[in-house]
Amino acid sequence: MLIEQIVWDLDDDPDGNVQHIAEHGLSVDEVEDVLYAADEVLASHSSGRPITFGETRTGRHIAVVFDIIDEDPLIVYPITAYETEE
Repeated sequence: MLIEQIVWDLDDDPDGNVQHIAEHGLSVDEVEDVLYAADEVLASHSSGRPITFGETRTGRHIAVVFDIIDEDPLIVYPITAYETEE
């Protein structure tokens, strides 16, 4: 999967994806590490949205749930992310 762009809400938007990910103790950089390196995408069991798993450069294994905004070029919008077991 070759992501061209990741769409983020404003840092101070209380309902935005940056704040939601921060509530799970993760940073934008960690989520981007996993999205840009994603080679396998599954469907989330709970939402049906695309989900990918990977390791951040900080060594954490996380899941990232996202929406596809456009397919060509591939633009995604992270919904949530959380730490998982490998």
